[in-house]
Amino acid sequence: MRAPRWTSAALAALLTMAGLAGLAGPAGPARAADEAAPTLTVATWGGVYAQAQRAALFDPFTAATGIPVETARHDGGVAILSTPEAEGWDVIDMIDADAATACAAGLLQPLDTHALAAPAPDGTPAAADFLPGSFGRCGLAHLTFSTVVAYDDRAFPGRKPRTIADVFDIETFPGTRAFRREPDALLEWALMAEGVPRAQVYDLLSTDRGLRLALRKLDTIRDHIVWWQGGEEPVRLLASGAVAMASGYNGRFFDARVAGDLPIVTLWDGQLLNRDVWAIPAGSDAPDAARAFIRFATHPDRLAALGARIPYGPARRSALDRIGLHPDTGVPMAQHLPTAPHRIGAALAVDSDWDANTKALRRRRFEAWLARGGDDRDLTDPATRPK
Repeated sequence: MRAPRWTSAALAALLTMAGLAGLAGPAGPARAADEAAPTLTVATWGGVYAQAQRAALFDPFTAATGIPVETARHDGGVAILSTPEAEGWDVIDMIDADAATACAAGLLQPLDTHALAAPAPDGTPAAADFLPGSFGRCGLAHLTFSTVVAYDDRAFPGRKPRTIADVFDIETFPGTRAFRREPDALLEWALMAEGVPRAQVYDLLSTDRGLRLALRKLDTIRDHIVWWQGGEEPVRLLASGAVAMASGYNGRFFDARVAGDLPIVTLWDGQLLNRDVWAIPAGSDAPDAARAFIRFATHPDRLAALGARIPYGPARRSALDRIGLHPDTGVPMAQHLPTAPHRIGAALAVDSDWDANTKALRRRRFEAWLARGGDDRDLTDPATRPK
């Protein structure tokens, strides 16, 4: 581990100047923070999302504290935290279930998230202002996003896809589908396309029968799938006409449609609601500054500023009423949130605990399905299971 990049006294002075006093550890006699503050490295998801974070979070934090923020790109998962690439990361933006898994593996620093979160501007305690489930052992939730399917409007000049079942209907809606090469979302959508009620999806996916049913549904479109990994790829594939449909994140599809004027239409049926959290990698040598950033970035004003630039729902109730117009297009952003009243009825909220506890099993079954060309008939037989 490298030597600490901030002395306690210098950090305390910076945070006091920024109105964030109390977040640094015990310090000796305060002294002027006239030394240049080394950079805080935040690992996040890149693309238009990171651009929105730059405007709403990173640059304002630097203006408030004098601490520069640089970003590192990642595409999710837990394994990245064990690689040399993650050395030097001070804060990471993670999916809730991945943060829980990484926390259990000792890859993240435990946080007193209740103490870390500031009260709402009207004095409402943070515990009452944040949405349920926001306080993890190693992560503090900051937004809600949706994984959705979008389609190229040019690919369907007549009848348009309307439901998640239409994604699996190759005859009526022909064309290539682009999905992230992960079982997440795909298995849930496969069951919903089979008519399984949303309330029963996770119970059924907890059984061998449910996994088989989902994978067999995927068999029906296997030959029409291409895989993506980075979050910007679905928009690029749709815009180029390479695919007719693609899974992806609601904020990026919104930006492509509204800011980019691309013929990309979001299919809201079956949207999967999930949480992103801020966490601190175990190897960070600037945990005090990292905690200061998380407290700053989860203030209602900052969450609202982010929601005005990209439609991800803030994790605090007090931030919702503060979301206004998109600064470039003038579009009212609250109605485009995945949690907006007219959208929430078609959503399935991801069960983060279930996700974390079953991820390894689902990945094994999914990889075996891929290796067998989609044939899952004998996966429980050790003699025929792929080695």
